Amino acid sequence: MKVGAVVITMGNRPDELRALLDSVAKQDGDPVEVVVVGNGSPVPDVPDGVRTIELPENLGIPGGRNVGIEAFGPGGRDVDLLLFLDDDGLLARTDTAELCRAAFAADPRLGIISFRIADPDTGATQRRHVPRLRAADPMRSSRVTTFLGGANATRTTVFTEVGGLPEAFFYAHEETDLAWRALDAGWLIDYRSDMVLHHPTTAPSRHAVYHRLVARNRVWLARRNLPAPLVPAYLGVWLLLTLLRRPSGPALKAWFGGFREGWTTPCGPRRPMKWRTVWRLTRLGRPPVV
Repeated sequence: MKVGAVVITMGNRPDELRALLDSVAKQDGDPVEVVVVGNGSPVPDVPDGVRTIELPENLGIPGGRNVGIEAFGPGGRDVDLLLFLDDDGLLARTDTAELCRAAFAADPRLGIISFRIADPDTGATQRRHVPRLRAADPMRSSRVTTFLGGANATRTTVFTEVGGLPEAFFYAHEETDLAWRALDAGWLIDYRSDMVLHHPTTAPSRHAVYHRLVARNRVWLARRNLPAPLVPAYLGVWLLLTLLRRPSGPALKAWFGGFREGWTTPCGPRRPMKWRTVWRLTRLGRPPVV
């Protein structure tokens, strides 16, 4: 299988980007073709053979990744698989691309593989980086219902069948939107603990717009993808979970502002998933109400 890789960058981590690209170049098997997208910024120096695209403005994470996908032909069709890697990550092993080839070749319905993210110094995996509710054991691989946007491999046929990432989301929940559409089309998603991306431990709330976009996109996600009876149930559960976490006053104000925005602004085309997909998600341990 022919493998490509998409990396988006703001140009502010040149050393980490170079280390990531070196780790991709060291992958066993046929070389991985890499495209680096400068998301509203110049791309730092990269090794020979790495293609670069510099966008005049920041299109957000899904927008930047969609540009990277299209660099491999419509829907990425010039390659069979695409790796999506954060620019401050690092592939911990040299056999990750070969493991991906083997996994996708063995299961023609496997659409997406979510890698395990581990801190390079401690080896620890944050709970939020295990894409399932039962996240206590990050070393357990399993079938899941979503994936990590900056540490995954996706069969490009998924994009040609269900479309790319929702660009209007800009940041947060774009992976789940794609995952739900892929699952509704019959694809499978795996979390693999043996496919590791080293990445420093961070808090998502470090982004200034985190609380607003998380809330807005949560509403958009439900409005776009859930059967009508599940929309209020899903959003009600997340409202309760947000309050139970007792965020700060400014964070809660931003969250409610985003929640309101999610209801009052266009969310894109509505394609509610089939009820059998709801049942599949439930059997996989994550019904689409949480």
